[in-house]
Amino acid sequence: MKLSRTLYKTSARVQVSSRDQSGMTLLETVIALLVMMIGVMGVMGVLAIAVTQNWAQGNVTSRTTEYAQDKMEQLMALAFTDGTSNTAVYPTTSTGGTGLGGSMAGNTTVGGVVDESPVTNYVDYIDASGNQQGTRYGASYVRQWRVSTNATGTLKTVTVFVKALNVSPNGTASPTTTLVSMKSQ
Repeated sequence: MKLSRTLYKTSARVQVSSRDQSGMTLLETVIALLVMMIGVMGVMGVLAIAVTQNWAQGNVTSRTTEYAQDKMEQLMALAFTDGTSNTAVYPTTSTGGTGLGGSMAGNTTVGGVVDESPVTNYVDYIDASGNQQGTRYGASYVRQWRVSTNATGTLKTVTVFVKALNVSPNGTASPTTTLVSMKSQ
């Protein structure tokens, strides 16, 4: 009987408690870290693409606003009855253009800001470097403007519309900016 008691004690010592198995081996830790790093690297790639596209879209949108402000300042610097200054060029020349439409009757509109329907003498084009050019070919931005009067002809509303051309990442609409200002006699 003594012998069986000893075997029992020996077999009890061989049993491993669950407390002794609670840790992870070094190999398991390395594999877990490797799997986690692969996942993080995938997310970082997507994040880098998103940041780049957002920066580019924000840059283009800022430029449309800047170019609209430039044109608005150029137009607002003209006299109320100016009808000859060429505002389709920069700097403005005193002849060869339409100015602010000259002396306009009440409820009259000249120019236009309808996308893809530019009105001659009320449109200009800008390249990627911000330089004004004569045609749409190779342009990165189009600026259009309209001048309209109130019923009495004593208040002109100037509208400037700028659109980025050939820029529509991910199928979204191209950035645009529309500014409206009023000029009284």
